[in-house]
Amino acid sequence: MTMPPLVPPAGGLDADALARYSRQLLLGEIGVSGQRSLAAARVLVIGAGGLGAPVLLYLAAAGVGTIGVVDFDVVEKSNLHRQVVHRDADIGRPKVDSAADAVAALNPSVTVRTHHVRLDQDTVGDLLAGYDLVIDGSDNFATRYLVNDACVAVGKPLVWGSVLGFAAQVAVFWDAAPDGSGVQLRDVFPEPPPEGSVPSCAEAGVVGALCGQAGSVLAMEAIKLITGIGRPLLGRVLVIDALAGRWDQVEIRRGDPGPGSSAPVAVTPPVPTVSPIEVDLPVAGSIFLLDVRGPDEFAAERVTGSVNLPLPDLLAGDLDGVPDDRPILVICRSGRRAEVAAASLEARGYRDVRVLAGGLDSLAPA
Repeated sequence: MTMPPLVPPAGGLDADALARYSRQLLLGEIGVSGQRSLAAARVLVIGAGGLGAPVLLYLAAAGVGTIGVVDFDVVEKSNLHRQVVHRDADIGRPKVDSAADAVAALNPSVTVRTHHVRLDQDTVGDLLAGYDLVIDGSDNFATRYLVNDACVAVGKPLVWGSVLGFAAQVAVFWDAAPDGSGVQLRDVFPEPPPEGSVPSCAEAGVVGALCGQAGSVLAMEAIKLITGIGRPLLGRVLVIDALAGRWDQVEIRRGDPGPGSSAPVAVTPPVPTVSPIEVDLPVAGSIFLLDVRGPDEFAAERVTGSVNLPLPDLLAGDLDGVPDDRPILVICRSGRRAEVAAASLEARGYRDVRVLAGGLDSLAPA
């Protein structure tokens, strides 16, 4: 069902705007009135990462008047294959700053508000107060539920997305939807999954082009809500399977207990875990055991005698303590990060590098 425009038309369009958005103005559903709504809209984008990057560019290109971007991270080289608002020269800069520069270069008429803050219970309410609509492109469950609950509390619509590996999900959550069809994130997933049960992008990987697919959908949903056109993804979760070239949707209602076996919308199955005890690996003592997982993972369980060097640090060239005169066995949870680390070591001249096939999961008792 079509909603009324979230943002009433305001102001006029000057000659530059009429030329810039001419192809969009030709669409009867948008027209001059819809473009004036876009110009008056204030949209807050959570995250300037894989999803947030295409969202920011397409909102700016469409003429959304005020765009806020929230991110506490700085640009890293491993971001660049998918976070298309950042450039190689931006490495080390706050993401909000390089994102703002990209938006300004694309459309200088857009006002960009940067929020280089860490979202928490103390900051989220004040941030949301200045915006009409929120788009969540964050990459962790704590932030997703924090933003959802804050939007529910103040009655704001939330355009939500998630991406991992070759799978993505997009939905619109609006608990206070004017037609009474309101749903929120907790109607689909009542509680966050147990910590460690779903891998992060740093653990499982993600393909950049899929971020572009899902991010474009997020931007389109925001445009539809702002201008009151089309049928928003309210009460539906769009599920994208990039490898199969398949787009499906799952209907949801207020109070649904979450998807069951007939509605498989989980991005990936949980990764099996090993009990948090040290495991012994029968290898010769001359082999250097290099664990490239994160510090928290390493603290919870490790191979006896292994040394921790997180993959991002290794890829950045921090190889202090990694010998080049001994065979190296690289270890991670599933073997994926270890393969990347091994390739990087070989590219840097290390001659005898091996990978623990299947990672620590292969050592789990049957």
